[in-house]
Amino acid sequence: MARVLILTGDAAEELDSMYPVFRLREGGHEAVVTAPTTRPVKLVVHDFEPDCDAYTEKPGHLLPVDVALADVVPEDYDALVIPGGRAPEYLRTNPDVARIVRHFFDRGLPVGTICHGPQVPAALGLLNGRTTAAFPPLRTDLEQAGAVVVDAPDVVDGTMVSCRGWPDLPEWSRAFMAVLDKATVQE
Repeated sequence: MARVLILTGDAAEELDSMYPVFRLREGGHEAVVTAPTTRPVKLVVHDFEPDCDAYTEKPGHLLPVDVALADVVPEDYDALVIPGGRAPEYLRTNPDVARIVRHFFDRGLPVGTICHGPQVPAALGLLNGRTTAAFPPLRTDLEQAGAVVVDAPDVVDGTMVSCRGWPDLPEWSRAFMAVLDKATVQE
């Protein structure tokens, strides 16, 4: 059983956040949610509607938080997941987020990013030379960070697994669970 840290915050996309938590638990792993504080985070629901040029945002569920970012000991975890939504936009500037995310990348541990999640490692210079998927409008930003952006539901680059957004979660989940299972068997 792996311990997987879910790094999220207010305005994270509901499916991007909750689907991995449930899938990891279903797979026998421990999913531990971290955010800036231990109060429940306010998730949002993003949808694509025909009369809107961008995605729409509605209030979502609350997601309980297990540990505050400042209290995370990265060595206690086997993998990391960064859900999308608007949370990565502000989390990427948090020094504890940098400390945590660098730990997983520096050690080649499994990292999953969903939708806007790649904004975090991109801001830290960790996607330079890496292949990733992401919410399509992020392509230019990620390419500026040195990433190769692929339009696919389950991009695997070593131990990093990414996708474009919540519609890709079944494919992303299968790929991430395979990388996680392989990594935990090798330990």
